Amino acid sequence: MTSVVSGTRTLRPPRTGRSNGQWAVDGREPLNPNESFKAEDNGLNVRERIETIYAHAGFDAIPSDDLHGRFRWWGLYTQRKQGIDGGQTASLEPHELEDRFFMLRVRTDGQVLSPAHLRVIGGISSDFARESADISDRQNIQFHWVAIENVPEIWRRLEAVGLQTTEACGDTPRGFVGSPVAGVAANEIIDPTPVIREITSRWLGDTELSNLPRKFKTAITGHPSLDVVHEINDISLVGVVHPELGPGYDLWVGGALSTAPRLAERLGVFVSEADAPDVWHGVISIFRDYGYRRMRTKARLKFLLAEWGTEKFREVLETEYLGRPLPDGPAPQPAQGPGDHVGVHAQKDGRFYVGAAPVVGRVSGTILSALGDLVERVGGDGVRLTAHQKLVVLGVPEERVDELVAGLEDLGLTAAPSPFRRTTMACTGIEYCKLALVDTKDTAAAVIAELEQRLAGVELDTPISLHVNGCPNSCARIQTADIGLKGLITTNDAGENVPGFQVHLGGGLASPERDEAGLGRTVRGLKITASDLADYVERLTRRFLAQRVAGESFASWAHRVEDEELA
Repeated sequence: MTSVVSGTRTLRPPRTGRSNGQWAVDGREPLNPNESFKAEDNGLNVRERIETIYAHAGFDAIPSDDLHGRFRWWGLYTQRKQGIDGGQTASLEPHELEDRFFMLRVRTDGQVLSPAHLRVIGGISSDFARESADISDRQNIQFHWVAIENVPEIWRRLEAVGLQTTEACGDTPRGFVGSPVAGVAANEIIDPTPVIREITSRWLGDTELSNLPRKFKTAITGHPSLDVVHEINDISLVGVVHPELGPGYDLWVGGALSTAPRLAERLGVFVSEADAPDVWHGVISIFRDYGYRRMRTKARLKFLLAEWGTEKFREVLETEYLGRPLPDGPAPQPAQGPGDHVGVHAQKDGRFYVGAAPVVGRVSGTILSALGDLVERVGGDGVRLTAHQKLVVLGVPEERVDELVAGLEDLGLTAAPSPFRRTTMACTGIEYCKLALVDTKDTAAAVIAELEQRLAGVELDTPISLHVNGCPNSCARIQTADIGLKGLITTNDAGENVPGFQVHLGGGLASPERDEAGLGRTVRGLKITASDLADYVERLTRRFLAQRVAGESFASWAHRVEDEELA
């Protein structure tokens, strides 16, 4: 294992001497239009209007504050109108960019998707979403092409099997990321399932927590691979063993990426399973009460943590919200094994789990329905999604593993992916996203196919992650990838404006290749056109393999060499 440059960028706190919209300090007077529409009507209340008015009267009946605001509380965003190129993203108004159809996000919160779940999700995709379905890097399923008239029926089908879109978007506690192998892995430290279930059952949809300054992201794992990207969540509970108190969790807060990336920090406390729900509620309540609401660009929890520091944050949590001190606790051990869980692995009960990779998370209704049938046929328990746009089939009898692997391959879900198919992620991109400047999913898929041919036979004994993002907001975690690509419009050799990418190099989260997370570096002036992307990644990969020292990871090499080696 090699060391790499790590750390967190310094964030500029909000200005002092004026109200920053902290409820506990400044009162609740709204300071911007977003805060005003939230104060006027809780976002959760829009569901009744969707079901009783908009689903019958149609898209044109939806007022702006509901359409562009409160709909998010139920997982709905208008999608991008087709045919608008990335050069127009910044020049058009939101209503000019949007279509009359929606993206709808289904949260899974780390739960097992049974064959029945998979068939319901697949059926919704086929019946109402033109076969669209993407596995996100937060274990959600995202549909596109959803018409408002069909939303009540979609909710009815989801909720009949225990799934939901409640607070999947908006200034709310977003979908939880949980270990995909919770409760089954032989080397698990602690099963996070009871904690996730307790928190979501008590507080999901609670109006006391449905008006936060911004989104609030949660990750909980008890697996030693550190498989929930805990360093970039607002709150993470990471499995550890206290020398006296036994298994429990280490508490991390204040992580997030976007245009001002900051890695989460440990508070240094040990959280027992019994205390975990109250600790989660304490942290999110701090965010609600003390988070900055004046400017949305400074409203994430990371800005409050940057201002307070971990010592004050812990003090406020213990004294104002818990009413008791928490014991000091150990840090997690270095990551053991890949966190994507791809491949065939023995469970603690003698059965097996099998991790499989679609191409950059893209599946379909037909695939998901067929996956449900396949899992049922081989006697598996179900499927969990991962934080890497992958899926894991759980509870497979040993004698049916080969049948499952072959069946997955027939569906385009491989348990033995090529290196770049395994490590490439992509956000939604210009196909559907109103913020995007470039295509991502198809571009990434084409690059993977090219690299599989060009690098066939090339030995990669250390993974090189490739993350493709359509705009600066880093939904695909570009700053924590070996090669992170931020979409932009650039100029080619002929002087034409074309889709391209700014390159981030050498980032990463805790893994067997690196003990600590770190943000990637940029090379001044380095921009790659989308058409040259496969050439660039191949060139960089071959250069790394030729120049690295023994045991060196791509991230270490990228931070070591001169800029010209990275061009």
